[in-house]
Amino acid sequence: MAGASGSIAGSRVARAAPDGTTITIGHWGTHVLNGAIFKLPYDVVADFEPVAMIAMGTQLIVGRKSLEAANLKEMIAWLKANPGKATAGTAGAGTGAHVAGVFFKDKTGTDFQFVPYRGAGPAMIDLVAGQIDIMFDQASNSLPHVKNGAIKAFAVTSPTRLPSAPDVPTVDEAGLPGLYISYWHGIWAPKSTPKDIITKLNAAIVAVLADASVKQRFAELGQEIPPPEQQTPAALATFQRAETEKWWPIVKAANIKPE
Repeated sequence: MAGASGSIAGSRVARAAPDGTTITIGHWGTHVLNGAIFKLPYDVVADFEPVAMIAMGTQLIVGRKSLEAANLKEMIAWLKANPGKATAGTAGAGTGAHVAGVFFKDKTGTDFQFVPYRGAGPAMIDLVAGQIDIMFDQASNSLPHVKNGAIKAFAVTSPTRLPSAPDVPTVDEAGLPGLYISYWHGIWAPKSTPKDIITKLNAAIVAVLADASVKQRFAELGQEIPPPEQQTPAALATFQRAETEKWWPIVKAANIKPE
């Protein structure tokens, strides 16, 4: 269920009967960033029961094909030589692409303009057309365009290279160590859902994630299935708390507001 960056769906699940029949798939945006950006009628942490982490999807730092840079260091140098002139497409204020760009600015001391779109798809269309300069985009959205040569990929925002894009260096290798951004996904149930129901839901999800065809499809989309020890409800709860501690101060310091 879409709407208001996932907050409509979040509100519905937070209010649902805790009987296991209503659950939600969420991600870094819905279950971390939204809590720092929107005035929500629910708490992104306290009003849900974690069920399982299902995927870790990194971002790519990408640029238009004609960008005057061959690698990430050259891209950063180009941005510094043209302060305030470059444009970065986003899927809207407070989205993952926007927050990632803010994080990148802080890490590099660069300055560029954000151009909000109604979703990552329209932004990518303009990047391919050369109407904007760069994007911080989910690998699943960018990879097809990287592979067909329509855009440039400068780095993947994780400590390891993507199996589906082995030629794209990590941010560490590209000269910007520690710029880790994961567009991860998980499953949640309403708060107070009984433990036996959570256990049953988790077991079903873990079984699906172990399927070879599922693993292959996720890999094709640039998504990594977490190892078994990270697929537990407790692991998702711990990870989500750590992500809020990392990203909420960044969002609030940048004074990011919903459009």
